[in-house]
Amino acid sequence: MRKKFAATAARAVARIASAAGQRRMRALARFNRYVTNPVQRLWAPYLPYVAVLEHTGRKSGNSYRTPVLAFIESGAFVVPLNYGTESDWVRNIEAAGAAGVVHRGKRYRLTDPRVLPADSPDLSPVVRAAGIPGRSVLSGVLAPAGDS
Repeated sequence: MRKKFAATAARAVARIASAAGQRRMRALARFNRYVTNPVQRLWAPYLPYVAVLEHTGRKSGNSYRTPVLAFIESGAFVVPLNYGTESDWVRNIEAAGAAGVVHRGKRYRLTDPRVLPADSPDLSPVVRAAGIPGRSVLSGVLAPAGDS
């Protein structure tokens, strides 16, 4: 049931992103950065299918916390990139090669981050079944924050 809900949620978000188009999604991303994200950061670390990514700016060196829709299964971490691969947080995580993740109240370390097509065979069947064609995802490996 939970996997079906996750796939349905991912499909719905992907359809909205496709209907809105890249330009509108980038405008929505700017709005979210300053208005929605500060509120979401309060509850996102505690809900299923939502996580907060903790990363460092590649130019500024500032610390950031970005709430995202996330699929976590068997140590794999996948985030649909509805705003595209050019989002600052995606580029920050790729440049650093790692990030912190807070999901359901627990801290993890994301390693080996890479951008993949949403239908990649390297992804779990749940993510591929979500049916988000033409989109990309950020994928990586999760370990408890205390592990190296």
